[in-house]
Amino acid sequence: MSSLFVMVPLVLMMLFNLCCKRTVNSVASWLTGLYFIIQSFVCIFWTRFSISSELFPMFNFEVDKLGLLMMLTISIVALSSMFVGLSTISESRAKFNFLNLLLISTAGMNGVVMVRDIFSLYVFLEVTAVSSFILIALNRDNKHSLEGSFKYFIMSAVATVMMLSSIALLFIYSGNTSFTSIRDGVQGVNSFYVVIAVALFMCGLFIKGGLIPFHGWLPDAYSSAPAGVSVLLAGIVTKTTGIYTMIRIVSEVFGFNETIKSILLLIGIISIFVGAFAALLQTDFSISQVGYIVLALGTGTALGIAGAVFHLFNHSIFKSQLFVNSAAVEKQTGTTNMGSFGGLATPMPVTGWTSVVALLSTAGIPPLSGFWSKLIIIIALWTAGLKIYAALAIIGSLITLAYFLYMQRRVFFGNPSDQSSKIKEASIGLLLPAIILTLITIGVGIFFPYLIDTIIIPVSKVF
Repeated sequence: MSSLFVMVPLVLMMLFNLCCKRTVNSVASWLTGLYFIIQSFVCIFWTRFSISSELFPMFNFEVDKLGLLMMLTISIVALSSMFVGLSTISESRAKFNFLNLLLISTAGMNGVVMVRDIFSLYVFLEVTAVSSFILIALNRDNKHSLEGSFKYFIMSAVATVMMLSSIALLFIYSGNTSFTSIRDGVQGVNSFYVVIAVALFMCGLFIKGGLIPFHGWLPDAYSSAPAGVSVLLAGIVTKTTGIYTMIRIVSEVFGFNETIKSILLLIGIISIFVGAFAALLQTDFSISQVGYIVLALGTGTALGIAGAVFHLFNHSIFKSQLFVNSAAVEKQTGTTNMGSFGGLATPMPVTGWTSVVALLSTAGIPPLSGFWSKLIIIIALWTAGLKIYAALAIIGSLITLAYFLYMQRRVFFGNPSDQSSKIKEASIGLLLPAIILTLITIGVGIFFPYLIDTIIIPVSKVF
């Protein structure tokens, strides 16, 4: 059953390219959106179960509660990306290519979530990466898109070399590529080659996730890609290929030794402060909160893993929303430069207030979803005896709040520019995903006590 999450998007993509072009153009977006909605509801209803498949044993598919939560996130963000892409891409052929690549990317991410074999994991990581290269360069006439795609390609190629080298070394010691075999073969083995293998694989994931100090490709990839692609990349691609994979591999394969925990804590806290202070100097929308996820993972405790998973979900939602809002602003004003406009909440009230919700959730303001995941992370750090890291995490959140309030005031509630009177609210294709994501952010925050007992804590018990 679980293999359908990979096969159905690929079958849809093949049908789109085999059928009559006129028929396909009229139904492709509807069928793609319907698939994402069905995947969302399947994941919601199956969170109480674990599912597995014998149809494709070579991939070793299995879906636990963490996998279902991630696939729910993938479908929500992919649906938002589809709405934005169809609303901002004008050429019909480009829209068709966008839908095809969106389905391939979704199939790749679903595969990443489900596999329990490290080589199969690598295969699906590459499927997702290749579709992302092409999506960034979807507008072939834009040299900045080609440049952003090329930078991502080069960095991903470096990550590929690291990960394949690591897999080869791990295979030598374990004799197999399944997660279980590698765990049994390397944990407790004090070998130089095992250390190198773990370090190489972790560095590859740092690159995929855009973590410090491998984050240089992210701004170009995000800013040069079409708006719908930016939503997909920022909202879920880097989270699935980098951060989720790190949670899964560290927790289930490599284990939490003191070296790994120290590295994760250091990378996490540096990412928080570098991202926060860099945001004070920027003029475009660009948000990064993955440092909190890595910091929580570095505790090595069940509560820390729960906080990491919960913040991964929240971060995917509110970051996607911020990029949806950014796409709406760019569509209506022609720019994302914050110095070019002000007072946009008057002509664009829905965009303005949904952006407020996303920014406050990102900063950890109650009762929104981001507050609860950050609170769990801080409690996990404190109870693990990492009180300095807990205090630094709070300071980082305050800095985040400061620059978000500044940005919000400057863009939506500042003095109106001369062009503000000519600006209108965005189209329904850009408003609908913003409203849906806002409702999720508010709903998760309000119903947090129910969710932590039924989803978040059970997810942490997977490990």
